[in-house]
Amino acid sequence: MKRILFEVFLVAALIGAGVFGVMNQKQASTAKAKITDLTAAAEAAEKSVKEKEESIKAAEEEMQALQEEMAGLEGKSNQLDAVKAALANGSTLTDLETMYKKEKSLSAERQVGMGALRMLTKGAEDPATLESFRKALQMSELGDRKNTICAAQLGLVAAGEKIKVMSECLPKSEKEGHGDKEGKDAHSKDDGHGKKDDGHGKVKGKGKDDGHGDKKDEKHAAPHWGYEGEMGPEKWGKEFPTCAAGKSQSPLDIKGPFVKSRMVISADYKEGPLKMLNNGHTIQVVASPGSKMRIDGIAYELLQFHFHRPSEENIAGKPMAMVAHFVHKNAEGKLAVLGVLLKEGNENPGIKTLWSNLPKEEKVEYAPEGVNFNPGNLLPREFDFYSYEGSLTTPPCTEGVRFFILKTAINIAKEQVQAFPYKMNARPVQPLKGRELLIN
Repeated sequence: MKRILFEVFLVAALIGAGVFGVMNQKQASTAKAKITDLTAAAEAAEKSVKEKEESIKAAEEEMQALQEEMAGLEGKSNQLDAVKAALANGSTLTDLETMYKKEKSLSAERQVGMGALRMLTKGAEDPATLESFRKALQMSELGDRKNTICAAQLGLVAAGEKIKVMSECLPKSEKEGHGDKEGKDAHSKDDGHGKKDDGHGKVKGKGKDDGHGDKKDEKHAAPHWGYEGEMGPEKWGKEFPTCAAGKSQSPLDIKGPFVKSRMVISADYKEGPLKMLNNGHTIQVVASPGSKMRIDGIAYELLQFHFHRPSEENIAGKPMAMVAHFVHKNAEGKLAVLGVLLKEGNENPGIKTLWSNLPKEEKVEYAPEGVNFNPGNLLPREFDFYSYEGSLTTPPCTEGVRFFILKTAINIAKEQVQAFPYKMNARPVQPLKGRELLIN
């Protein structure tokens, strides 16, 4: 009996030991899993701490850069405050206004300068400040005046006006911030070889000869568009969308059918001191005050006239040797262009006067001493015309310009055509797109 009890006890002890062993094994496995989880958590926490330390370091570096930038801006702000204080009494503005009143008509550059001076002296809320910037912007659209356009647009924005600013006028940081695909410097194109293309397929660099015997430095470098090469007419739309997407672009191939028009036009141009400008794309003559064209009795002031070789307008598919475009604007800001075709023939006395006084430098207004000129010398006697609604024929290709192309061409000698500084500066004809061609 004792033996049986002993065996029973022994079996029970063995069973208890087995159960205890199994329980200990389970506890060990659980503890091992917890240790693994805690180790992973610790590694994750360490990684997170490291990432936060790196973020803090980057933030500290960015903060330091911002502080350095703020220090620079503070210096500029102090300079601006000094300028404003110096101009606060308004005597400089008064003196300049008095001097400009004698000239009656101001250039776009002087208008934007007046706007800037008024903003510093009288503040952005001054109506005359906004008017100066608006006038400068309107006048700058008539030619290659990128810097003046930018100054006028940025001036209006600074004064609180909501207008669209050209991408090339924006600071580099703003272009990148807006992800602007047109944020590149459209006015100094790279030809892919680290050199700058002048828009005429030529490469210019610092101190290079411009082909007229004058040295050009980089601040006068190449136009941002041209008539061939990387920024020829077919590429204008990349930087000036209206040139590609516009619905009423100029010039046109003038051919029937025509619609009869009863409009009446006349020109009354005045003689005045000759002022000329080679703007990098054409020869432009600045009109003296008082010259006007009337369209059905409405006066349009002559702003300037310039030349294209060959003529931009074609007549039944054929261009003339050249064309003179007389650009006018009425009191409401509407533009009108009178086109005078030039055909090869006898020497033209008016052209002889102009070509004898061509500017020696680009983008610098030239006024030969003692030389007067009347734009009427380049008009034919007959005023029969073709007419259509079009655009500026140069970037930014602004639309809403009424064209009148006179049927009668005037003569220009072959030698005079060849003496024009530009061998080709004519935009190709554009699609009619349903517009009416009028004829009187």
